[in-house]
Amino acid sequence: MRIAIIAHLKYAIREPFAGGLEMHTHLLATALRRRGHAVTVFASMKSDPAMGLEAICDETSLLETGTAEAQDVTFFREHHAYLRLMSMLRNRRFDVIHNNSLHYLPVSMAETLDTPMVTTLHTPPFCWLESGIRLCKSPSMRFVAVSDTIRSLWSHVTPIDRTIPNGIDLASFPFQPAASPDRYLVWYGRIVAEKGLHLAIDAARVAGYPLRIAGPISDPDYYAAEILPRLGADVTHVGHLEHAALGALVGGASAFLCTPRWEEPFGLVVAEALASGTPVAAFARGAIPALLDESCGTLARADDVASLADAARRAVLLDRRACRLRAEAICDADVMIDRYEDLYEEMIQPTRHAARGRASDYPITLTGAA
Repeated sequence: MRIAIIAHLKYAIREPFAGGLEMHTHLLATALRRRGHAVTVFASMKSDPAMGLEAICDETSLLETGTAEAQDVTFFREHHAYLRLMSMLRNRRFDVIHNNSLHYLPVSMAETLDTPMVTTLHTPPFCWLESGIRLCKSPSMRFVAVSDTIRSLWSHVTPIDRTIPNGIDLASFPFQPAASPDRYLVWYGRIVAEKGLHLAIDAARVAGYPLRIAGPISDPDYYAAEILPRLGADVTHVGHLEHAALGALVGGASAFLCTPRWEEPFGLVVAEALASGTPVAAFARGAIPALLDESCGTLARADDVASLADAARRAVLLDRRACRLRAEAICDADVMIDRYEDLYEEMIQPTRHAARGRASDYPITLTGAA
């Protein structure tokens, strides 16, 4: 199949990944290419060219934009990039378009294209994307949720075709049967307020374990106010790591602390930790309780440091092999790709039938000697 993937533009789709959406987009594109599909990824300029990149703009990240004008500059960069893309796609030949962005224009303009489109919903509803979806009149648009939690949150806005849980490349997160003798906890992800790192730091200290932190400082104000003052000999930020170094850090941990302060849409970091054999102690929010069972994780009351500390003490006692088996059962990327391929085939069948119908409008006349 000829597949177009529309990425979001705030960060490059490349390692080290800024977050789970970037990793998911990269995995989706590269796995489909390995299966023989012709994949084009419309993303920002510094993204990985090996996934079939066609760059449509520079990153719209705020990192190099003056704070006084950042909001307007970012908005218009994204708006015009997606506007140009949707106009250009009218003249491009694809069998299916997979919208993996968080922007309103691809969904609101889908009806201008003849190509069927699927949009994966990665987040709870927010005003811009919700308004775009409400404007979507395309008869060939499908919506997919990454978890039943997200499906439920969007159901009042639009019908959701199905849930396709996110997957990870299990081979990229090798199982580590024993934790490091240093006996540390780990937290990793984008360092922003809604990820709750400050609560993880406080809980690790209450539980009596050192904490190692990895991830980009996506909110410098939050980092300066809440994280930097909490760092010390027992709590260290090791930076934004490439995949191999991150895998070694997570796999060596006695447990992973997951502290979302919102209804977590899926929890790819949970899947990655489990694949490495690392038990998880997490706030019971969003889709996370569906990923964990008593063999591989412990749940804590949301935003409750004491509850999370108790969950961490219990998590470090869990069997690491059971964690890996749980990841293999529910987070295998091959299963995710199988389900997307099935959906693509369903979507392009009407187009194929229509094409055959148009061809049959022209009778074939055979001529030759009698």
